[in-house]
Amino acid sequence: MRTRVAVRSIVYPKKAPGPSAKPLAQLLKVIDLMHEALVDDVPTTKRDMYYKDVSLFKSQSVVDRLVDDIAATFEMGRSDLHVRASCKGLISGVGLTMHLNEGEVLHVNATEPTLIPISEDISHFEVDDSLAWVLVVEKEAVFQTLCRLNITAHPLLPGPGLLITGKGYPDVATRQLVKTLSDNLPPSIPILCLVDGDAYGIDILSVYKRGSTSMLHERDKLAAGRVRWLGLWTSELAGLGIDRDALIPMTKHDEKKKAMTMLRRPDLPRKWRKELQYMLHNRRKAEIEILSTTNSCHNQAPEDQITVGDQAADAVTQPPLLQYLIKKIAAYMADCAQKYAKPEPEPEA
Repeated sequence: MRTRVAVRSIVYPKKAPGPSAKPLAQLLKVIDLMHEALVDDVPTTKRDMYYKDVSLFKSQSVVDRLVDDIAATFEMGRSDLHVRASCKGLISGVGLTMHLNEGEVLHVNATEPTLIPISEDISHFEVDDSLAWVLVVEKEAVFQTLCRLNITAHPLLPGPGLLITGKGYPDVATRQLVKTLSDNLPPSIPILCLVDGDAYGIDILSVYKRGSTSMLHERDKLAAGRVRWLGLWTSELAGLGIDRDALIPMTKHDEKKKAMTMLRRPDLPRKWRKELQYMLHNRRKAEIEILSTTNSCHNQAPEDQITVGDQAADAVTQPPLLQYLIKKIAAYMADCAQKYAKPEPEPEA
């Protein structure tokens, strides 16, 4: 089924105050820069295009929108027009090696983050058989905290993992990597996403899992359908001992511009809808960092504490954020292991 996209019109001359030729000039300038990149066979970035004529574009968002609109109009990917994504995403962990086209080899490790390269520069991947889980986190600050806590090789987790961040709304390179992992990793390896407990966090989750509205024409190349929402759920915070007064009040902008807009999406998953409604009812939202500033996780009942072998006591002494993630990642791993377990062969008669 063909994806339906919105149509934007540029009218010249138009009956409106202000310079009516400017939108047309901006469009033609972007097309000219794309043509130059194609003729010279030298890829450019949206950031480079913006700095070629700052006085004309005024804002980076103008270039971003025009590039996406032109690509959608031609029904092509941005890379086909020699416009490459600027890289900002980071990855850390165990079990992944990236081979680049120029011969360089990137060994992802648990101690030092690696900048995620664009997919056009990657020749192929190597994934270690020991890889057990993948966690995508919204914020770089949380990513760096988890790196310091050595979560990807933590002994309380039943296997090593990968940690990824797109630093907020993810760039194309990060989305392409998550999509590649989603398409190629065994289904027994969960791909999880940790975002803020607010409408913007859910929207970032949606970009990873379902694609962005600005790049609907490339949804099949970028949407990682296997991504599962690990948290943060505002509905679970009371059970963690976090008081409502510790949460952040929702603003009118949160309510009207984001939450209500998302609730109008007809295909919004039930869990996402329930969480948005819960936020609106309580008029509260939460950031991931709330788990780092509370001792609530230390107050969990023994049956709610994660245990790996005889390490329950060690789990309780971990920082609250790490306790939360260890418990949830292990639960998702157990669910995947049970769901995709290979049936034992029947004994011969």
